[in-house]
Amino acid sequence: MGVPRKTITIVLAFFAIYVIWGSTYLLNKIAVSELPPLKLAAIRFITAGIIIFIIAKLLKVSISISKEQLKNTIIAGFLFLTFGNGVVVWALKFVDSGFAALEISAQPLVVLILMRIIQGKKISAMSYIGVVLGFIGIYLLVSQKQLINQEGQIIGMLMIFVCMISWAYGSIFVGNANLPKNSFVNTGYQMLSGGIMLAIASFCFGETWSSPLSWSTNVQWSMLALILFGSIVAFTSFNYLLKAVSPEKVATNTYVNPIIALILGWWILNETITFQSIMAAVVLLTGVYFINTKRVIKPRGIGR
Repeated sequence: MGVPRKTITIVLAFFAIYVIWGSTYLLNKIAVSELPPLKLAAIRFITAGIIIFIIAKLLKVSISISKEQLKNTIIAGFLFLTFGNGVVVWALKFVDSGFAALEISAQPLVVLILMRIIQGKKISAMSYIGVVLGFIGIYLLVSQKQLINQEGQIIGMLMIFVCMISWAYGSIFVGNANLPKNSFVNTGYQMLSGGIMLAIASFCFGETWSSPLSWSTNVQWSMLALILFGSIVAFTSFNYLLKAVSPEKVATNTYVNPIIALILGWWILNETITFQSIMAAVVLLTGVYFINTKRVIKPRGIGR
């Protein structure tokens, strides 16, 4: 008996948000070293949105949506991309890519708390164990002095934390909102609306815009990878998973992304990976297992 097609799709989608998104910290770090952050994010998402709609037209996929769906995609675009991603890219001017990924790995806890507050959802003991292990892993990584010695680190950390709340709320919102059934089309509208809002913010903050031809080769390749893989492939996978599995399981990508970010930083930027970082990675990945496992530990004396 073969593996169900939906199972294969879910596995590939998780691979995209785990590995591809893990690489975007490095790509954004490379690009933001030369480009203004809001401009960088705006170009990335507007271009990705346009490409998605062109592909949809070529495949004869309907891109028509209702007014309510348009409103919801704009809200999601703001929560995920305009604020949730744009400000993180801005923070990368002050924070190392690996450190940013490490801080964001606390997002599953934020999702669980918001789901408890907003939806009154009961959280399994296994999920709590996973979150605790995640925080232990984060502490092991963040407690390394070489990660917190840069100027502007504190404001960058604070802004990233606010972005985590925005992204977590967006995950819950999208899981219940009336959005286009086609994940590809849904992504296109979110990309385009989020990118336009980022472009408006970029002009309001007086950022300088320049031709892509004037960018360095490394920045050009980084932007291309961010558009094709980080935006179109990974974000479409993310939107698909929010409908296919629970939000807290989707949020486990923030546990794996730091590991990918650290490995790429070591491989490409010659950043140091210490024994403490390796131990932290083991603890973080164990936390992912506990949050993703279907086993439920019931408190004694309490029925289901």
